[in-house]
Amino acid sequence: MSTQLILVPGLLCDATVWQHQVAALSGDAEIRVAENGACESLGAMAEAIIATAPPRFRIAGHSMGGRVALEVLRRVPERIEAIALMDTGYQPLAAAEAGERERAGRLRLVAKARELGMRAMGFAWLQGMVHPRRLSDAMLVAGILDMIERRTPDYYAAQTRALLERPDATALLGSIACPALVLCGYEDGWSPLERHRRLAALIPGATLSIVPDCGHMSTLEQPEAVSAALRTWLAAEPAHRSPPVPRLA
Repeated sequence: MSTQLILVPGLLCDATVWQHQVAALSGDAEIRVAENGACESLGAMAEAIIATAPPRFRIAGHSMGGRVALEVLRRVPERIEAIALMDTGYQPLAAAEAGERERAGRLRLVAKARELGMRAMGFAWLQGMVHPRRLSDAMLVAGILDMIERRTPDYYAAQTRALLERPDATALLGSIACPALVLCGYEDGWSPLERHRRLAALIPGATLSIVPDCGHMSTLEQPEAVSAALRTWLAAEPAHRSPPVPRLA
């Protein structure tokens, strides 16, 4: 049986965010791109992936998709051959003031989407999402904005609720027994490099890949470098069976 690979996009994203990797890696694996839908929890997104996934597979998630990939692994560790976590996070919403700042910031963007439309919201959101020098790349920016505009404010609100209620995956990381890639754009202002250093250190044997001249949208900003890192990860010997991992109460 050929290698089965599931790619999980992030907030508001669709298969566009993985287009370069699908083209580059189609000879290395049988690839499908997940659709997170308007689910209001990361667990529900994970369950939807599991429902149609092959018996054994590798999974790579970008941004919110990395958190979803961890929830898939939490539920079916014995089916995961390898995991890649890209420009993402693993901690819950912070307590007290820091968490309230994040909540308020996310809800302001949802309100902007309802008032001015998804494209206008997307333009504001994009300012911290790509490397500053790439903001002048008209093709890159238009592609991301087109992708965002295919979603609705209600869809955005549902996924935002899922992120605000995200579970803590810290206890899960130490039990990961399959090959793990942690990848981050060097200038990722949304999910900073230092967070990825900590994430990689918590996963036994994880490989940390840092993509230079790159912001949060690594799969689109530096597609060749990302595809090369994923190809190396795909070549790693798969886990034969992962041990049980901590589940949410």
